[in-house]
Amino acid sequence: MEDNSERANLIEEDYYTFLNIPREATTEDINNAYRRNSRLYHPDKHVDPVLKKEAEILFNKTKKAYEVLSDPHQRAIYDSLGTRGLETEGWEIVQRTKTPQEIREEYERLAREREERKLQQRTNPKGSVTVNINATDLFSRYRDDFDYDEMEHMHFPIIEVSGMSITQSIEAPLTLRDTMTMAGQLSTQNGTGSGSVDVSVRRLLSEKGWVELDVGAGNGPTFSIKGFRTLTKRTFSNMATIFQFTPHGIRPGLVTTLATQLDKHTVGYLTWRAGIQSFMSTVVVRDTPTSHAAFAIQFGIPHSFISVSYTHKLQEMEMKLRGSIKAGTFGAIAEYGAEKKVSQHSWLAASVSVGIPSGVTLKIKLSRANQTYIFPIHLSDELIPSPVFYATITPVVVWAVVKRLVVDPIVREQKERDKEKQRELNKTRMAEKKREARAAVELMRATFARVRSEEEAKRGLVIIKALYGRLVNVADVSRRGTSGEDGSVETDTEYVDEVIDVMIPLQCLVKDSKLILHEASKSHLPGFYDPCVGEEKSLLVHYLFHSHVHEVTVEDNEPLRIPKQSHRVNAT
Repeated sequence: MEDNSERANLIEEDYYTFLNIPREATTEDINNAYRRNSRLYHPDKHVDPVLKKEAEILFNKTKKAYEVLSDPHQRAIYDSLGTRGLETEGWEIVQRTKTPQEIREEYERLAREREERKLQQRTNPKGSVTVNINATDLFSRYRDDFDYDEMEHMHFPIIEVSGMSITQSIEAPLTLRDTMTMAGQLSTQNGTGSGSVDVSVRRLLSEKGWVELDVGAGNGPTFSIKGFRTLTKRTFSNMATIFQFTPHGIRPGLVTTLATQLDKHTVGYLTWRAGIQSFMSTVVVRDTPTSHAAFAIQFGIPHSFISVSYTHKLQEMEMKLRGSIKAGTFGAIAEYGAEKKVSQHSWLAASVSVGIPSGVTLKIKLSRANQTYIFPIHLSDELIPSPVFYATITPVVVWAVVKRLVVDPIVREQKERDKEKQRELNKTRMAEKKREARAAVELMRATFARVRSEEEAKRGLVIIKALYGRLVNVADVSRRGTSGEDGSVETDTEYVDEVIDVMIPLQCLVKDSKLILHEASKSHLPGFYDPCVGEEKSLLVHYLFHSHVHEVTVEDNEPLRIPKQSHRVNAT
């Protein structure tokens, strides 16, 4: 995986941006862009040997971009896999008789096969560890009937581990259709332990269904057959037949579920279970990008209940807020909490459960990749304010302190390491891109002078300043800079290492007093390069149109169209 990510970070040629055309460009757009770059970089236009050699490099790059994008077959491969797809590995299986769409489908099929092969090489381990903690002694001193005469017998509160459960499973792909899963579970509660082991084999019958055979041992041997089937486009069902062997005989069971998609975001489930803990339940789940809601009602033996839950997803903060209410023959429980993403593969959650007769429980949950660690902390057997208050406030305070002192420094350090690693991976390529950009600017000077002279003569679009890179204080450029004789803005030296001057390349792209840049990283434009790999970049442009000063700043991948009236700088 690390090798793949490193290759993904390496700079790859963007032929569309180099020709300054959109990805949906027509044949005419490609031809026009090729002719424009050919006139600019043709070696015969340069007498100086050094410039002639540089022109040959850029002219050959222009030809390569044109050859790829003008050929529907090569363009289909390039769109799917980039320049790597155009190498030997990509062309070995390509038949020239195939259409571009067939080529894309062929590569998608090969990609799926590669993923299936990878699946066979990994066991996909999953597991969870649950540690039950009894901390009721912390709040027993706050009973209403507390006798202050007993203060001399006060003792430190006792916090103990009352139980523990460990589950683990691994998958073993046997064929492309068959998968074996082995799972085990161990638990202990108040000194009494139990365990179980389960082996299942699932066979994919078709895209619409599968069948699974399970054999387990623990509290007596168990045997079950499960199946899944898609009935219609919106409906599916699954069924499981279970046989549990006990000293008193065989206990059969049957579980069946029918589900249907009610709308784009809502699914309804109807489940019936007979034999072992019989019940019938109805569940409606609505899941959207910003929320998740569920309603359930169950009638059964020994318990019946009704429950409602809601989760609000704060995507920008990578956080989820949850709340639920459940009431039935066992009592009532209200739960609220939050879940926060702390790293790329880790989530941390805390929730408070308040119920009758269960009392107050604080649950801490850490999910790391495929492993989950759960810590239910039982604070009180009764509903009293103090454990509810501390269970709510303590996780928030602890998280704020840990985030500031531990998490934030680690995240910053990791980002810096990633940026440095990316810089090292691109170091050689960046030096080449930098040299190529400077050479392109030298080759553009004659064209720049001609285009600028034409635009000035008709009071058209004249670029007077253009900066590209990490403009940290871009809002202060105008205030802190000083105006040059041509109206341009002179900036402080702090931008030298992370910003490049791209006035000449942009002016050369002006046609009929218009400049259009498409939605892509501008570092691939002729005369550009990435001055700060891994950092957020912007493009700042000051230009004259009809002798009026205009100013605009866009993000690296944001399209740009000028001139615009909204860019005009009002004179003071």
